[in-house]
Amino acid sequence: MVAAIVWLSITPSPPEIDISQGDKLGHVLAYGILMFWFCQLHAQPRARLAYAIGFIALGVGLEFVQGRLSYRTYDEWDMLADAVGVGAGWLIATVVTPGILERFERP
Repeated sequence: MVAAIVWLSITPSPPEIDISQGDKLGHVLAYGILMFWFCQLHAQPRARLAYAIGFIALGVGLEFVQGRLSYRTYDEWDMLADAVGVGAGWLIATVVTPGILERFERP
């Protein structure tokens, strides 16, 4: 999933979502799904925090890379959309799988 996000971020012709602000929706969905997935793999809050910081840093870094590419553009709003997606993925994972840590605790 991470490799797909990197590829989609640097490819000259990424797929387009043909609705208003479809680009931002794509960012929110991609990073939200990514964070949700990793939250399912790692239930510990510290691990989730580390992934969240890493994924947000990935989004910021990729925007700077896009700014250096002649065929892509730098957009601070994309960075915000990435961060919103990470937060949403974490929140949804927390709501969908509450108490997951208790399932793994030993009696």
